Amino acid sequence: MYLPPHFEETRPEVLLQIIRSYPLGTLVTLGSQGLMANHVPFEYDPSTPAPGTLRCHVARANPVWKDFDTNTQALVIFAGPNAYISPSWYEAKREHGKVVPTYNYVVVHAHGAMRIIEDSQWLHGLVSRLTDSFESKRTQPWSVSDAPPDYIEKQLGAIVGIEIAIERLIGKSKASQNRSEGDQVGVIRGLRESNEQNAMAMWMDSNLRDKKK
Repeated sequence: MYLPPHFEETRPEVLLQIIRSYPLGTLVTLGSQGLMANHVPFEYDPSTPAPGTLRCHVARANPVWKDFDTNTQALVIFAGPNAYISPSWYEAKREHGKVVPTYNYVVVHAHGAMRIIEDSQWLHGLVSRLTDSFESKRTQPWSVSDAPPDYIEKQLGAIVGIEIAIERLIGKSKASQNRSEGDQVGVIRGLRESNEQNAMAMWMDSNLRDKKK
């Protein structure tokens, strides 16, 4: 990943919060047919040696758990807030007009070796925790135990677990840090007034406040 110094995000707590807040990761592996990408939600476990462990499950019919190069680390990409940035929001547009559009985004790359797990008890625990996490904000959350045990057992037989002990985290926060404070304030205002991608506006606003501390 191209990573200019002013866009590099190295704070572990920020990188891990992105993983928690945007758990749908893109799992990139190298197989016999070349690169393969799968999109699956991940559980992040901070209790293991830092920086932690990622866990997910895939369909047993998915070749990714059989066809991957054990000598090449897997890459999981977590995409955070993102938004198109109009040059009309920049203070510089009114000053000299030498501005162009861009796109802001936050992304985390996690690298590590994959371990394949077929144990049904392990899979039951993973599926239960993922479900409880995603259902936690619902008024009447659904639980794995709500379904018939024999049905759940059959479903577990159709999936395979993947565990990745994170060995390297790389973060990029392209959030107009290369622009003046006036331009950044203008972008935040523009995003909020357009009622689009407020998550990016909140991210940029937090960055500016942190910078002033």
